[in-house]
Amino acid sequence: MDNIVQVITKVNGVLNNFIWGPIMLVFFLAVGLMFTVRTKVFQLTHIREWLDVTFLQLFKKDKKKVLRTDDKHSISQFQSLCTALAATIGVGNISGVAVAIALGGPGAIFWMWLSAFLGMMTNYAENTLGIKYRYKNEKGHWIGGAMIYIEKGLGWKWLAVIFSIFCVFASFGIGNISQGNEIANGLKNSFGVPTWITALIIMLFAGLVIIGGIKRIASVTEKIVPFMAISYILGALIVIGCNITAVPGAFGAIFGNAFNFSSVGGGVVGFTIMVAMRRGISRGVFSNEAGLGSSVMVHSASDVKEPVVQGMWGIFEVFADTIIVCTMTALTILTSGVYDFAAYEQCAINGTDLADAGLKSGVALTSAAFESVFGGFGGKFISIAVMLFAFSTILGWSYYGERAIEYLFGLKAVPVYKIIFILIIFLGCNASLSLVVDISDTFNGFMALPNLIAVTLLSGQVVQMTKDYLTRVKEGKESINGDEIS
Repeated sequence: MDNIVQVITKVNGVLNNFIWGPIMLVFFLAVGLMFTVRTKVFQLTHIREWLDVTFLQLFKKDKKKVLRTDDKHSISQFQSLCTALAATIGVGNISGVAVAIALGGPGAIFWMWLSAFLGMMTNYAENTLGIKYRYKNEKGHWIGGAMIYIEKGLGWKWLAVIFSIFCVFASFGIGNISQGNEIANGLKNSFGVPTWITALIIMLFAGLVIIGGIKRIASVTEKIVPFMAISYILGALIVIGCNITAVPGAFGAIFGNAFNFSSVGGGVVGFTIMVAMRRGISRGVFSNEAGLGSSVMVHSASDVKEPVVQGMWGIFEVFADTIIVCTMTALTILTSGVYDFAAYEQCAINGTDLADAGLKSGVALTSAAFESVFGGFGGKFISIAVMLFAFSTILGWSYYGERAIEYLFGLKAVPVYKIIFILIIFLGCNASLSLVVDISDTFNGFMALPNLIAVTLLSGQVVQMTKDYLTRVKEGKESINGDEIS
C-alpha cells in the first residue's frame, strides 16, 4: 500500500510541476497578452467603462438597469460577482501571498500584479463566451461554463467532458477538503474548538445554503463577500497606516527584487528574477483563477443580456481579488517588519526549510503582521478571516462541481453530488489528507488546459463582440444591459 501511495505521489508531483510550471504559466500569460493586444488594452483604455457598468453602478440610484431580476431563475450581476469572488477570494489571499513572498521574495508581488493585469482579459473572454453559449435546462436555470463553449463553440464534446471531470475532482479537494481543514485547524489553534464540532457546524450551515441552489448561494455570498473583504481590507489598511513610512520601501523592494539578475551569473539560486516570476505568477493565477474557466459557471447564471457586460464583471473580479486584496496582504507583511529579506533569501540560497530556520510562511506570516499592530487579537482576526474566506470558497466551488456533474450525468445526479459534497466536509475537517489536496490541486490546474485552448480558438468571436458592443455604445444604441436606449 505504501508503495502505491509513493507512486501516486511521485506521478502527481510530476503532473503538478508541469501544470503549475514555467510552460503552463507562460501559456496563461500568453493568452492574457493576446486578448490585451487584440482588444487594444481594453482593461486600461476602457477602465471608466468597465468600472461604470460594474462596481460604480452599485452606488447609483437607478440600479434596476444593472440588478434586473425579471428572470426568476437567474441571479443579479452583482450576485454572480460575489459568488465568483466567494470561490476566488479564499485562503490563498492570506496564505498564498505570504508563501509567494517567503519563497520568491518581494519581487513575486510584481509578477503577481502582471499575471492579474493580463488575467483580467482572460477572465473577460471566458465570461463573454459563457454568456454567448449558455442555455436553459429543463428547470429553466441558465447553464454555462467552459464545458459549454468548448462543446458548442468548438464542437469538441470530448474535451468538455475532460474539463468537467477535472472540475468535479477539484471541487472535492481544493474547493472542499482543504478549505474545511483550514477552518478546523484555525479555530482549534486560536480558540480551542474541537475539529469535529467545527465540522458539524460547517456541514449544517453549508448544507442549508448548498441544498437551496444557486439563488440561495448567491443571496448568502452577496452578504458574506462584501463584509469579509471590507473587514479584511480595513484591518490591513490599519496595519499599513501604522507603518506608513515603510510603504515607499515596500514598493521599492517589490520593483527592485522583481528584476533581480544579480545572483544569476554566479550560479546562486537566491531570489532571482525566475524565482520571483514563478512564485508570483503561479500565486496570481491560483488566487484569481483567470484561465481556469471556473467562475464562468456562476457568471453564466446572471440576468445580463449583453455578453460583453458580464465580461467586464470578470475584469472587476480579478481586479478586486488580486490587485486589491492580495496587495493589501503583501503590504501588511512588507511594512510591518515581520519579514527579514536577508534571512529569507539566505534560506533560498542554502535550500534551508523555512521552519527549520525559525521563519514564518503562509497564514503564520500574515498573522504576525497583524499581531504587530493588534497584538493577540491580530492572530484571532486572521483566523476568523480564514474561516470566512474558506467557507465562502466551499459555497462557490459547490456550485462549480454541481454544474460539472449536471453536464456529465444530468440533473438527477445533482442531489447525490450535493450530499456527498456536504459529507466530505467532515472528512476534510478531521483528517490529514495532504495527498488528496495535492492531487486536487493538480486537477484544478488541469482545468486550465482545455479552457485556454478553447478561449484561444474562439478569441476571434470575443474580439468581434467587443468591437460590436463598443460601436453600439458610441452610437448611443446600447444600455449597459444590451437594451436599445432609443
